[in-house]
Amino acid sequence: MTDTVPQQRHTRFAAARARLEGYTPPLGWRSWIYEFLLFGFKQAWACLFGAVLLALLLGTHLWYPASASLARYDFLTIAALCIQIAMLAMRLETRDEAGVILTFHLVGTMMELFKTSVGSWEYPEPGVLRVGNVPLFSGFMYAAVGSYIARIWRIFDFRFSRYPAFAITVALAGAIYANFFTHHWLPDIRIVLFAAMIILFGRTRIWFRVWRDDRWMPLLVGWFLVAVFIWFAENLATFARAWIYPSQRTDWTMVHPGKLGAWYLLMYISFVMVSAMHRPLAGRHTAIGRPDGPHG
Repeated sequence: MTDTVPQQRHTRFAAARARLEGYTPPLGWRSWIYEFLLFGFKQAWACLFGAVLLALLLGTHLWYPASASLARYDFLTIAALCIQIAMLAMRLETRDEAGVILTFHLVGTMMELFKTSVGSWEYPEPGVLRVGNVPLFSGFMYAAVGSYIARIWRIFDFRFSRYPAFAITVALAGAIYANFFTHHWLPDIRIVLFAAMIILFGRTRIWFRVWRDDRWMPLLVGWFLVAVFIWFAENLATFARAWIYPSQRTDWTMVHPGKLGAWYLLMYISFVMVSAMHRPLAGRHTAIGRPDGPHG
């Protein structure tokens, strides 16, 4: 076993994880199914904050009383804050992860203020707890992405091979974040940014441990899979009118698949932000394979 379980004993998840990882099913297909189910359990745990928040968006859209004295958006802000406090109090989340969530909240809110001002999307419902046109619960939606990455990094004990130098990854993240703003009056350089990501990370593998063996996949593929998941969640959120795009003012329509590119870039920014807390470590030799080089 790796040293990740002892590092997590300050969370309630550690005990459940240790029991599940200590179980030994019969060899063969039962072992593969068990590892798959364990993978699903860990993913669900990592998604906890985002899943509860998405359930709140859908639930309040369907059942929140229109005559309530507290606006739905304000209720969502208070509920998200209470969830965050409860997760800390119940040791479902570490303080470092809470710090990541706060950072994402601030960075996301700044983008929201700009994007709503230029009409990229809007928040159609009233509320008091807001900054300009942006209700404060919106920052928690960005924080949900940060929470997921921080938790999954710890839970699956991420290691990397051929990972670029940290300073270069930060510089690229800054360029991507700036392009989200500047492309409204300057040429959109996202194609160049995608190319830079491929050049930097085309050979990078992410190594992760679901159970007893280390598995790996290309890091670029891992980011894409998460971006697809976020795009599906975005469709549910816009259906719940947490926010809407101009094309959704009259009737809900599916978010254009082209948004996957924006989510992929945002996924990269999120990953680099979390990497400041969990500095990427080199992959390691295991029974199933050997990483093909150290991180930069």
